[in-house]
Amino acid sequence: MARPKSATHEIKRDAILDIAAQCFAQSSYPAASMNEIAAACGTSKARLYHYYESKEAILFDLLDRHTQRLLGLIAQTEATAQRKNLDDRAALHELVRAFLQEYETSATRHAALLNDTQFLSDVQDPALSANAVSPRELVLNRQRDIVAAMTRFLKRAYPERLTPTNQTALTMMLLGMINWTFTWLRPGGPISYAAFAEEVIAMLEKGLG
Repeated sequence: MARPKSATHEIKRDAILDIAAQCFAQSSYPAASMNEIAAACGTSKARLYHYYESKEAILFDLLDRHTQRLLGLIAQTEATAQRKNLDDRAALHELVRAFLQEYETSATRHAALLNDTQFLSDVQDPALSANAVSPRELVLNRQRDIVAAMTRFLKRAYPERLTPTNQTALTMMLLGMINWTFTWLRPGGPISYAAFAEEVIAMLEKGLG
């Protein structure tokens, strides 16, 4: 009979993911080792293997949770916009704020999403979905879903500016402004994540409005 998981099992796994993301950001995913992650967690490698069978399993769980969180923010923003009867521009602005608020506390996880997805296995895994996608494809599909959602928000917010020709470029422009904040925007710095969100919104209004 399998040993039941403790009540703090998921909390411990989430803490491991945060520390692992920091290790990946500092050393790079290829260079980081299970020994390094275990030491940073203040535990043994054997204990770390109690939670994850491999470094790739850590990376996948990290990216799986992070992409689900971002998709959840999109759904949450849609629901909030409907509940508050926000117009389409206000809904987009709320999404920008929500993403940047999330990035403030998940910078290293987002860095892993942008830099380390390539290291996930491309072997199909029936356990992941009915379509038997690979871990890498699952995460890439979620990234595509996020981009598609951002395009929808933009098209609704600025219907006269977005066209089939420029919509991809404008979507990637917006994502480019907010997705790479982990490389330069620091909590406690001269501009906060919340203040930067308002700058992005002002630029959208002046450039697309």
